Amino acid sequence: MDWKLLGLTFATIFLAEIGDKTQLAVFTLVAQHQKIMPIFVGASLALTSVSLIGALFGSVASKFVPTEYIQVVAGLLFVGMGIVILIRAFANIMV
Repeated sequence: MDWKLLGLTFATIFLAEIGDKTQLAVFTLVAQHQKIMPIFVGASLALTSVSLIGALFGSVASKFVPTEYIQVVAGLLFVGMGIVILIRAFANIMV
């Protein structure tokens, strides 16, 4: 087990998820239903499933596409999504 990589991955995902819509959705569900465990388990399974899909896709993609290209495309998608979110936010403010 590569403990350094495990720690890096944990820290990266943990920091990325703080205040993210996933955390806010869990917060809202618990506030509405007052049942922590089924919501925690459901959210954990969902996040684990999405992470597994990402890991599998990354593993397959890296066999066909150089890592540098994957990083550039991922970065562009991330920036693109950010721009779309900002445009929508400003459009809602102007209305």
